[in-house]
Amino acid sequence: MILELDVTIRQETKDDYKAVFDVVEAAFRGMPLSDQTEQFLVERLRKSEGFIPQLSLVAEVDDMIVGHIMITKVFVKRKDQEMESLCLAPVSVHPDFQKSGIGGQLVETAHFVAMEMGFSAIVLVGHPEYYPRFGYVLASKYGIQFPIEAPDEACMAVALVPGGLDDLKGTVQFPREFF
Repeated sequence: MILELDVTIRQETKDDYKAVFDVVEAAFRGMPLSDQTEQFLVERLRKSEGFIPQLSLVAEVDDMIVGHIMITKVFVKRKDQEMESLCLAPVSVHPDFQKSGIGGQLVETAHFVAMEMGFSAIVLVGHPEYYPRFGYVLASKYGIQFPIEAPDEACMAVALVPGGLDDLKGTVQFPREFF
């Protein structure tokens, strides 16, 4: 475990893309619930209509990128109604820096930026043991479904503001670049 790291969280730039690719690839290498293609997902999402540059953040230690988080725009559709929301996917920390709090700093910073931008909720498919510490709850509790096969406990959502999940019911519509 690495202690007392001086971590800088900032918005990703185009100059960071190669380092981010490498960090994401390393972070998911050998992960049992991963298909080890998350680095390509990040590249595709940057080209999507859902990409929000302010919500693609990197973590640096000693001027080296060691972590990344991306939150993109999605819609939750119910009958004829579409509600704008966000989706966190993925968050990555280089294996040499995992379990040092960097992932949590990325999540908390991204939540704050999203809230400041006026967004009220985020959905995700992720590790059920990790994300609840940041306020994520079962999305199904709020009537939110995902159009992919995933265990219910992995499908989560968080309100960024009080009541942020109250009206968000329906099926998440991912940008086509997710697939």
